[in-house]
Amino acid sequence: MAVKIRLKRLGAKKAPFYRVVVADERSPRDGKFIEEIGYYNPLTTPADIKINAEKATKWLNNGAQPTETVRTLLKKTEIIK
Repeated sequence: MAVKIRLKRLGAKKAPFYRVVVADERSPRDGKFIEEIGYYNPLTTPADIKINAEKATKWLNNGAQPTETVRTLLKKTEIIK
């Protein structure tokens, strides 16, 4: 089972809000997930990013692969270099 750290979209039309989740790569974008580790709100200035560093590093050490967008968010929060 390949595990990804990715975004789950919430919010209204043209008002996105995302949760950062750990999910099986075969599950749909807004479908079943293993664990929620944070959120991302791109509409605020500056963007509101809250990710639990302890949970994120645990999943990264266990082999979870972040998507490109989540990798950028993890770099902004200085969880990965």
